[in-house]
Amino acid sequence: MEIELKSLSTGYHTKKGDRVVSKSITATLQAGELTCLLGPNGAGKSTLLRTLCVFQPPLSGELLLDGCPLESFTSQELATRIGVVLTERQDIRGMRVREMVAMGRSPYTGFWGKLSADDESAVDAAIAAVDIQPLSQRMVHTLSDGERQKVMIAKALAQQTPVILLDEPTAFLDFPSKVEMLLLLAHLAHDMQKIIFLSTHDLELALQIADRLWLMGKETDGVVIGTPSELASSGALPHFFSGPGISFDAKTMRFEVKS
Repeated sequence: MEIELKSLSTGYHTKKGDRVVSKSITATLQAGELTCLLGPNGAGKSTLLRTLCVFQPPLSGELLLDGCPLESFTSQELATRIGVVLTERQDIRGMRVREMVAMGRSPYTGFWGKLSADDESAVDAAIAAVDIQPLSQRMVHTLSDGERQKVMIAKALAQQTPVILLDEPTAFLDFPSKVEMLLLLAHLAHDMQKIIFLSTHDLELALQIADRLWLMGKETDGVVIGTPSELASSGALPHFFSGPGISFDAKTMRFEVKS
């Protein structure tokens, strides 16, 4: 399983013409890898992620899933191939954790949403994969941010898609929870051979945990792609994240504040 971007340009159609946010992106997302999308605010990360989620069309170029254009899939077919976890916190009341995770089975359960034995097994496996069994009967609105994020990831796992796309999954989490979240996603990518692609501002954690990085900048076309060590040795990291008072040590793979 792979996702290919071929000369992909993202942006918006306006009355005054197309507003291009990023252009000429040629890249591949591979199964079994955790890939992090990094860049400053305004670089176009959210627009690219929405395009990959098929929430908005590309301006030009091709977006392929295993060689087939994404637009050739029906909504039902896409729901069995791509799972999406968004940042926005919704006020969900009157629903238990297990019920929320079970909503991931909706592409398979038909109009009435009745769970079969296979559906129940998929929900059990998803809850176990993110280790939230003690939370299964808790009401969703009583959860912490970190617990809620795990529930939404379990819901995506119950969907049994080969691709999971996440928008800022570590936002609003404390540092230990951020580390736990990224380690969990790396584990899921490696052990379940899924494509896991996420946007994040947690640069130093991504450097330590991600298999591959996509760097987007306001003044660059496309993206710069590589492993953390490749991007550190090439000088790409300090180029994308430079500024007054910031230095990057390629040996330690860390950014430091200049005194």
